[in-house]
Amino acid sequence: MSETTNTNEEKKKPPLNGRRALPSSNSNDEENEVPEMEAFGLVPRGFNPKDYLRVVDIHMFKEPHEINKQEHHTDKYYSPKLIVRRGQPFQIQIDFNRPYKPETDQFWLEYLIGRYPQQNKGTYIPILVGDVLKPGEWGAKITQKENNSIRLSVMSSATCIVGKFRLYVAVWTPFGILRTHRNSATDTYILFNPWCQQDAVYLDDEKEREEYVLNDVGIVFHGNINDIKFRSWSYGQFEENILDACLFLMDKAELELSGRGNPIKICRVASAVINSRDDNGVIAGSWDNTYTYGVAPSAWTGSVDILLEYYSSKQPVRYGQCWVFAGVFNTFLRCLGIPARLITNYSSAHDNNANLVLDFFLDDEGKVDTKLTKDSIWNYHCWNEAWMTRPDLPVGFGGWQVVDGTPQETSDGMYRCGPASVQAIKHGHVCFPFDAPFVYAEVNSDIVYSRREKNGTQVIEKIDTTHVGQLIVTKEVGGDGMVEITEEYKFQEGSQEERLALETAVMYGIKKQTTRDTMYQPQTDVDMDFQAQKAVLGSDFKVTINFRNKSRNYYTATTYLSGNIVFYTGVAKNEFKKHSFSAKLEPYSSSAFDVVIKSSDYLNDLLDQASFHFFVTARINETGKILATQKATVLEIPTLRIKTRGEMIVGKEMSVTVEFTNPLKQTLENVTLRLEGPGVLRTMKNEFRQIPMNSTLTWEVKCIPKRPGLRKLIASLNCDALRHVYGELNVQIQKP
Repeated sequence: MSETTNTNEEKKKPPLNGRRALPSSNSNDEENEVPEMEAFGLVPRGFNPKDYLRVVDIHMFKEPHEINKQEHHTDKYYSPKLIVRRGQPFQIQIDFNRPYKPETDQFWLEYLIGRYPQQNKGTYIPILVGDVLKPGEWGAKITQKENNSIRLSVMSSATCIVGKFRLYVAVWTPFGILRTHRNSATDTYILFNPWCQQDAVYLDDEKEREEYVLNDVGIVFHGNINDIKFRSWSYGQFEENILDACLFLMDKAELELSGRGNPIKICRVASAVINSRDDNGVIAGSWDNTYTYGVAPSAWTGSVDILLEYYSSKQPVRYGQCWVFAGVFNTFLRCLGIPARLITNYSSAHDNNANLVLDFFLDDEGKVDTKLTKDSIWNYHCWNEAWMTRPDLPVGFGGWQVVDGTPQETSDGMYRCGPASVQAIKHGHVCFPFDAPFVYAEVNSDIVYSRREKNGTQVIEKIDTTHVGQLIVTKEVGGDGMVEITEEYKFQEGSQEERLALETAVMYGIKKQTTRDTMYQPQTDVDMDFQAQKAVLGSDFKVTINFRNKSRNYYTATTYLSGNIVFYTGVAKNEFKKHSFSAKLEPYSSSAFDVVIKSSDYLNDLLDQASFHFFVTARINETGKILATQKATVLEIPTLRIKTRGEMIVGKEMSVTVEFTNPLKQTLENVTLRLEGPGVLRTMKNEFRQIPMNSTLTWEVKCIPKRPGLRKLIASLNCDALRHVYGELNVQIQKP
């Protein structure tokens, strides 16, 4: 046995490094040995530590109903330890073996974090007892003395490290320092404090703090610009072990402990560690519709399962797409106390070379050339905003910052994005860190359709300046509705200010291609547009193409419609519909043409989000000019129904039923159902072999609610033929 322990010891020895005396300190989990008796020199034989002041017990007042968790808004955390927010006083009580005599007795508190505590790094904090507490600085004062006990009010610094500290009480004797022994029951978690004016994450509106820090469920808006869909997501930042899992993420990212009081640094490293690219982070992304050996992104109902699985296995959890990355990131931020919200940008540009132009190349017939076209438009893209001051930027750029955990492009060599000031993006000040040009392009790019002539010249057929970043939304404060925040990212389309912001962005080095070396003379006297009819999955629908001839000329247009099944990222899987026809356009008149899409055309190839992308191109034969336009459309997906039975009271068993009717003209196989509700029930899963067409499945579960108030139940159904099926129900849980 002794041999094995020996080799483990050797492994633990930190590697030597010629540049620093101590190894880097980047683990909240590791500890050092702290001596219980630290002698000043030789200790005389008659010395008995029991003759001096001795600590018998320490009371942390750490129960949810006690003063600390109530005043610090941490009573929802499902953790037996003390959790407080920085820059705000908390209470502890020390019982000694005899009454404390301030004239002769001297003791102090020591807070330590990590394996190499150092005072100048903020990882070793000795606190002497004083008469006054200075706001936002470490200190302690006695508020009550009774028999052998004293009550202390302890103030932490408003800029201190966020994490789990160990507490010791040290007593001075003439021969050495006596310390309490290591006791994990007195461990203290210190979090960011949006209620404290000196904290970098201070938010002055109580309703917003309740939403962006304390709300443990939220809404993800998805679908596309013409058909907005929404679903609930359980953040679960207060659930058991989630706080430890979030601290582990910072250890995994190797963020040095001394940097963990800075929300800018925490957001930057977290945006890299949320995805598994290049650092074995939390979630492995998959956009290819095959999710073997993992959970399909659409099946997750919240962040808790993902974070707990990662915390225990230390391996990336499969699989996620943008809303999963954003949902987990939001849990991480809110859990640590950084105000955060999830954002959806509709028609989001993924611009491969950040030149503010998405290039769509057409071939001779006016079809999109998929080999040449590298850029794509995501139907929607989710990211997060975190609230903080930016002392590293000029005044005025604090507030909401974009952070994005979805791996799209590298930044300083890693897949990460942000924090980028929303205010800076709006005004085109893209020179400020981090990654503002990429975010600016996501919401501001132009789409350019161009075609190469036989003689090699490139002809620009159309420039669409309004398609990208048409709508940016988030969940409203205190409700489930949607609020539009587009104007926080950009000025009114076509306004003076918008031009100025663009010129500023170009001045700061965003490449904006000029169209000098290409010919661009659009066909202005004919307008073309199209609409796809709203349709339920499994039914036929039609696409209507409208022409408006504003001239006195008589035109014929060779029209081509291409329907593609696409990932929500705008990347096509295959073309399922091709249809061409010749349209006769009378002078000064409008005409409409219908194309019918049958369910048999698309059902076999359908992907996760049931989204189609239609391109319509028309060549005006008389002038040779091309009209081009594109739109995404999403099918209506059936929903799950959730019902409850019995009284809903904390501590009493209740019953929840999930129902689903199969709408497809086929049997669904290997169907997985998930159900969760923070404070009501832990995630439950169930598998069903088959659901025949038109038949209804019913699943009943029993649970015992833990927390009173308005709670949300969220369910998802998943199988190869059908994904993104959700249901939810608000339930009011009564106090016992």
